Amino acid sequence: MSITKESDLQGMQKASEAVAQTLKKMTNYAQPGMTTKELDEYAAKLLSEFGAKSAPHSTYKFPGWTCISVNNEFCHGVPSTKRKLQEGDLINIDVSAELDGFWADNGGSFVLGQDIHRHQKLVDASKEILLKTIHNIRGGVKIADIGYLMESEARKRGFKVIRNLAGHGIGRGLHEQPNELMNFRNKADHRRFKKNSVVAIETFISTTSSYATALNDGWTMVGNKGGFMAQHEHTIVVTDNAPLVLTAMNGIN
Repeated sequence: MSITKESDLQGMQKASEAVAQTLKKMTNYAQPGMTTKELDEYAAKLLSEFGAKSAPHSTYKFPGWTCISVNNEFCHGVPSTKRKLQEGDLINIDVSAELDGFWADNGGSFVLGQDIHRHQKLVDASKEILLKTIHNIRGGVKIADIGYLMESEARKRGFKVIRNLAGHGIGRGLHEQPNELMNFRNKADHRRFKKNSVVAIETFISTTSSYATALNDGWTMVGNKGGFMAQHEHTIVVTDNAPLVLTAMNGIN
């Protein structure tokens, strides 16, 4: 969507606060021994308190309120009573929701407790690349150039990007134009970011894989060559200067 009046911005700020606070509180709430289902039920309670509705649940009939992916699961992990979190797990949580007709999206990866499996370098790379990317987005900047920045920054750190996952426009729906905001330079993409547009910018930084493939559950995605992936995501408003980061309170900074 494009922000055309003050009520648009206020609506997006409220929806973004709901998902950002939910993500931050879930990250702090997670602990070894807890199931991903328990963590998801906590998210349901938080979203309900904001008056927000889970976007994946309402839009795609996703079997959970949030996506919780653990270790080799790259994204869209289904909350389960059978999956218990353990010390050192690489966890990704993606929270998107609708509130009063406005939609916001954010996500983050983190290491649970001590970094016994050495995932922190990947997590830090994903976070740093997201923040550097956002800092370079302005109205008029080529979308493909931002994708190139993401990939080149990943390579500098010894990582890859996932080529079939992408950021997207958002606002009055979960996925809007511009879609396919890739983590690499698509030479055929001549689009530019537009001032006042709302987009969800996200990284998909991987150790060994370049593509994500779905498991038999139809939701959970893993790498085509295994390994691990970290993702971080903010919902932002594009301006002539530094973007307005609507989900800043999730703590990804």
